[in-house]
Amino acid sequence: MQLRIVLFGVATIVWAQQPATKTFTSAADVLAMIQKAKNERKPDQPNFIQPILQAAPYSVNLEYRVKGIDGNAAVHETEAEVFYVVEGTATLTTGGKLREEKRSNPTNLAGTGIDGGASRRVAKGDFFLVPENTPHQFTEAADKLVLMSLHVPRGGTPK
Repeated sequence: MQLRIVLFGVATIVWAQQPATKTFTSAADVLAMIQKAKNERKPDQPNFIQPILQAAPYSVNLEYRVKGIDGNAAVHETEAEVFYVVEGTATLTTGGKLREEKRSNPTNLAGTGIDGGASRRVAKGDFFLVPENTPHQFTEAADKLVLMSLHVPRGGTPK
């Protein structure tokens, strides 16, 4: 009996660690997620992120950013990131070098900004890809910036 309880406990822990699979989100659900971000984002929070779709190893998130609060710059060492701008405008900087680089987890780096790189204004309807190992940062959001971001595993290697 104890063996069954232990096996059940181990199976429960393993199952709980697996990401949920979600393969459909309606337009109404996305609008509700945007409203939730408006209502629940803390005043000093640079980015409010919610999952839209998940099927390991892929994830699609809704990212909600506001004017006046720039988020950290990031490098995803093993994933490319595809973005679609749902609402708003901002400046996207890619390339260059992370300023005050720190490891945020085993496969991602963060920094306070980017030195060098190329900047461009992005707006509603724009669609773009940031390759793995590429510093990127959104700044100067006009009112708000709502993005859909798709993380695509590419097999890069962490530093």
